[in-house]
Amino acid sequence: MLLKDKVALVTGGARGIGRAIALAFAQEGADIAIGDVNLELAQKTAAEIEGLGRKALALKFDVTNFSDTEAALNKILDKFTKVDILVNNAGITKDGLMLRMSQQDWDAVLSVNLGGTFNCIKAVSRPMIKQRSGKIISIASIIGIIGNPGQANYSASKAGIIALTKTAAKELSSRNINVNAVAPGFIQTEMTDKLPEEIKNKMKEAIPLGRFGKPEDVAAVCVFLASVESAYITGQTIVVDGGMVMA
Repeated sequence: MLLKDKVALVTGGARGIGRAIALAFAQEGADIAIGDVNLELAQKTAAEIEGLGRKALALKFDVTNFSDTEAALNKILDKFTKVDILVNNAGITKDGLMLRMSQQDWDAVLSVNLGGTFNCIKAVSRPMIKQRSGKIISIASIIGIIGNPGQANYSASKAGIIALTKTAAKELSSRNINVNAVAPGFIQTEMTDKLPEEIKNKMKEAIPLGRFGKPEDVAAVCVFLASVESAYITGQTIVVDGGMVMA
């Protein structure tokens, strides 16, 4: 097992990509703390993890509030005594063209997506520095690389995560802490499932592999970045998009 006896915190881990990452980590031998604003769903995912024979902890906390985030981390340390891996997956969207985007929608997306990532990295840095090891993985997006009409707030937040990843990697590398990002493309979710077939087919035309990704495709890359196999990789953003964006 690549993550045997490791302890991971996955924010936004109750559903979608976060849930897939949490389950993949558990299958590789890690114990998991699920952080989410929906405690009921987080508890359901935690039960799935326990069904795989691993320990789990469901926590409701607000990543935009550093005190709340730090308190949640202390609960994780109380239960597991350490934290080896952080996955910053919590995120929201509030789409709209810039001319009509409210200040509230701009602030909300930046606060959760970018501010929340900063708060979680800051919180876990202390125990990781003390133990002189750690893996931090933040979920960005190809939209943070190429931009997208109607998503000024989202694209800015995800581009910010990519830049924050590089800075955190430089600041923490001397303590044997790897910091990387993953930028998914179009991933099959409840949202994409509801799109008309015509729209889905048009979107797939822009993807060389000709299909949407699955949450498990993103999870597999996160397992690699969380494992010893990626020991010499830091400050990088790995794109998981079926070839849609090629630098």
